[in-house]
Amino acid sequence: MKVLGKSEIEARVFEEKEMDEFQLFSLSLHENLTTRGFNAVEKAIALDKLIHRFQIHPTAVIKTFLPSFSLEPNEKILNTYLSLAQMEDEIKTYVLKEEVSRSNIRRLSTLTPDSRMAVLSLISPLKLGENRLREILTLLEETSRRNQSTVREIAGRPEIQAILSQNELTPSQKTERVKKVLTDLRYPKLNQMEKEFEKNRRDLNLPHNISLHHLPFFEGKGLKIEFQFETMEEYRIILKSLSSLPDKKEFEEMIEKD
Repeated sequence: MKVLGKSEIEARVFEEKEMDEFQLFSLSLHENLTTRGFNAVEKAIALDKLIHRFQIHPTAVIKTFLPSFSLEPNEKILNTYLSLAQMEDEIKTYVLKEEVSRSNIRRLSTLTPDSRMAVLSLISPLKLGENRLREILTLLEETSRRNQSTVREIAGRPEIQAILSQNELTPSQKTERVKKVLTDLRYPKLNQMEKEFEKNRRDLNLPHNISLHHLPFFEGKGLKIEFQFETMEEYRIILKSLSSLPDKKEFEEMIEKD
């Protein structure tokens, strides 16, 4: 009470039959909303009770209670929080700790409990921001659909677990390597094209100050060559190297495949 700067606090005592359970629940909601507010999980649990315990019609919950929680009054928002209420406690803790967005909550809600827990084991060590989390969840879902396997199976693949176990890597490095594995699984043809391109590029044995690139995702035709030099001698070496490219079969293969 000293912290609040008060010498006394009002207490209200109700007789057993003076108020029913829903009235007491509504009173508790009002008191908490006006004093401290609710976090995302508390909002989810409260909305779930309104729907499933007190049998309040969803339309009434959307119109009356969502605005009280500072939420947009629409069915999509209600369903997002109802799905969160049904998730595992570990997932709820992660949602609060990482301040997961509603869109990513919806992505998590599409997974089975087993897959959600497998995903949690994958994403927890990575310290993902919202965009990276969205990318990882999307890749997992699309790869699962393409390979006709569960998200749990993909998240538990040996190559992914090996990355997570490398303590010398930073969370950011682990994230990029996991994303690369998932991308390769999601786009196997693109992965094969990338490997062939890299092999031909190495076999060209270009000087270190010449770089050769394909278009992003091999979309469209064309190659890009970049070079850097500081002296006339370096420039002459670069020109000599470039002039010899048409005579190399590796370069011809890159042009033909492009």
